[in-house]
Amino acid sequence: MKAIMVMFDSLNRHMLPPYGCDWTHAPNFQRLAEKTLTFDTSYVCSMPCMPARRDLHTGRPNFLHRSWGPLEPFDDSMPRMLKEAGVSSHLITDHYHYFEAGGSTYHGQYATWEFFRGQEGDPCIGQVADPPAVDARGSNALDSPWHRQDRINRQYMQREEDQPQTKTFKAGLDFIRRNQAEDNWFLQLETFDPHEPFFTQRQYQDLYPQLLKDRSAPLLDWPKYGEVTEERELVEQCRGHYASLLSMCDARLGDILDEMDRGNMWDDTMLIVWTDHGFLLGEHDLWAKIQMPWYRELSNTPFFVWDPRCGKAGERRQSLVQPSIDLGPTMLDFFGLEPTSDMLGKSLAGVCAGDTPVREAAMFGNHGGQVNVTDGRYVYMRAPATPDNQPLCDYTLMPTHMRDLFDVEEFADMELAQPFGFSKGCRLMKTNGRAWSKQHEYGNLLFDLEADPWQAAALDDAGQEERMKGLLRGLMQECEAPEDQYQRLGL
Repeated sequence: MKAIMVMFDSLNRHMLPPYGCDWTHAPNFQRLAEKTLTFDTSYVCSMPCMPARRDLHTGRPNFLHRSWGPLEPFDDSMPRMLKEAGVSSHLITDHYHYFEAGGSTYHGQYATWEFFRGQEGDPCIGQVADPPAVDARGSNALDSPWHRQDRINRQYMQREEDQPQTKTFKAGLDFIRRNQAEDNWFLQLETFDPHEPFFTQRQYQDLYPQLLKDRSAPLLDWPKYGEVTEERELVEQCRGHYASLLSMCDARLGDILDEMDRGNMWDDTMLIVWTDHGFLLGEHDLWAKIQMPWYRELSNTPFFVWDPRCGKAGERRQSLVQPSIDLGPTMLDFFGLEPTSDMLGKSLAGVCAGDTPVREAAMFGNHGGQVNVTDGRYVYMRAPATPDNQPLCDYTLMPTHMRDLFDVEEFADMELAQPFGFSKGCRLMKTNGRAWSKQHEYGNLLFDLEADPWQAAALDDAGQEERMKGLLRGLMQECEAPEDQYQRLGL
C-alpha cells in the first residue's frame, strides 16, 4: 500500500468549488471532489502552523500545554513509526518554519526529506543592496528584515518554475514516478501556499480581472493581521491575489491527479488533501488569523480523502473530524499499525466507509487564546476569566519560540512540573507563558452554525452554553490539560 498526503497552508474552504464557491478558478479541486470523499464537518485542532504539525505527528492536541514549538523528546511521531516499521516516509516541503528554532525537530522523523527555499521572508538569498522600492500597503510596505527579505526573494522568482511551490510539486512527481512500482511508502507533499504573501505569476492573476483591474494601484498581497482599514479596491485586490495563488495551487494539484491517473494508482494508493487552517480576507472586517476568534472561515477546513480499501468517491461525509489529530492514527491504520495509547485522534477508515462518527465534540484553539469546542452545529468559544489572561504556562523540554530560543528572563520563575501521562515519565519545565494576540479579549461566544452559518450574531442561551462547557471540560480532561488552564478559563 502507498499513501500521498498533499498539504496546503491557509487553504480557504469557502473559496473552493466543491464547497459552493462559484467565482474562483479551481477545476482540479472540483475534479478532486469527484475522485475522493469530501468532508463537510472538518475542524482544526492546535493552531497555527507548527502546532498543527505537532498534532499530525502525535495524534493529540498540544495547544493547552505549550505555544509554537518543536516536537518534544517524549512525543510519538507517526512518520517515525512508519519508518521504524519498514514504511518509507518522505517529506517534500517548501514550508520554511520547519527549519527555524520552533520547528527544527520535525523533518528528521521522516526516512528522507527535501526542502525548497524562498517562501515569504525565508532568509535564503544574501543580498546587501536594498531591493527596488514598491508602492505598497499592508505588510508589503513594512521595513522589517522579514519583509525586506520577501522583496529580495521575489526578484529571483520571476518565472513560475522559480517559485518554491513549483519546485516542491515537481520533486513530488519525481518521487511518485521513481517509486510507483514499489510498495510501502508514504509521501507528505507540502507547500506553504496559499499562505500570505500571495505572490504568483501574471497568468494566474489574469484569471481575476474583476479584482485585479488596476495595475497602477499600490500593491497589497500581504495584509496585516487585524482589522481591515484599507479601502474596498485594495481589499478586492488582495482577494484577487489570494485567488490567483489558489489557482496556482489548483494547477499543481492537477499534476498529482494526472500522475495518479497515468499510473493507475487509485487501486492501492491513498490520497489525502488538507490544510492546517483558513485565512480571513475581509470577512468579519478582519484580515488573517490569530488576532481574532477562530471563526468558521478559519476553523472549518476543506478535507478530501480517497481510501482504496472502501473505494468510495464523489460522496460527502458529515461526521465531525479533526484531520490534524486524526490523520496520524488513520495513516498508521492504513499500513497495519496500531496508534500509541497517547494518540487521541481516531482512524477515519469507518468514516470513509460509511460515515460512522468518531467523536461527539472537537476542541480547538491556540495557546493563550480562547479555547473552542464544537459539536458540529454549535461552536462555543471560552475566553479567560480574568483581564490579565493568567495563569498561562508553557510546559516543555524544548524551550524555543517560532524563530528564537526562550529569553533568559523566561526562566526566572521556571520550575519542574510533575509528569503528564503522555510525557512518559519526564518532568517538564514550567515557565510563564505569553499570549501572542488579543484574541482572548473577545469574551465568551456561542454560535449556532445551522441558523447563523457565518457567525454574525452570538447567542445568549445559558442552557446550550452549559452543555458546551461540559463537552469542553471532558475534552480538556482527556488531553490532560494542566490545572492552570482550568483556572485561566474559569472552569
